[in-house]
Amino acid sequence: MAEGKDNSEVKHAPQPLPFLEVVCKSSGKIRRFSNGTEAGFAVNLINKKLFNGGGSGNRLLASHIEAVKEGEDKEEAVSFGPNSLLVDYGSGWKLQTVVESNGDKGGDIGTKRVKKASADYEDYDDPHAKRGNQSPLTLVYVGKILFAFLLIFVFGAVFTLALENLPRFILYINSSL
Repeated sequence: MAEGKDNSEVKHAPQPLPFLEVVCKSSGKIRRFSNGTEAGFAVNLINKKLFNGGGSGNRLLASHIEAVKEGEDKEEAVSFGPNSLLVDYGSGWKLQTVVESNGDKGGDIGTKRVKKASADYEDYDDPHAKRGNQSPLTLVYVGKILFAFLLIFVFGAVFTLALENLPRFILYINSSL
């Protein structure tokens, strides 16, 4: 009989959710992500939805995600870096975005406005897509290409002259021997 009770208790154990819920502090909405989602992707997607949701264009973007413990025995929050995988720490813990205020010493991460959200989201897919304001065509670059073509034509001319005069050179060597 005791074995029957143990089996029934095991069968009714709560199954973990196949997704994680992240509370967006800027909008107050709960966003769901699959287990193992990168935190950077989640932040960029949340920021994109803030941008596309319309409303106030003055909302601050989320800078990162952290896990906080609710209740009386508060523990230090666990911050997720951009490449960290989101995980559930169990009951009492919840995932939420962090919005930096303008007075913080964290720099200008949190002062980005929602208008930049779509550009930030596109950068996640290809972080090397934007190289800044540098133009790949500079005067030095074009000069090096023209110099390379000039050297190719000079070497071609030298080899052509050498091959055209090779039979005369062979006859000269044979006649002198």
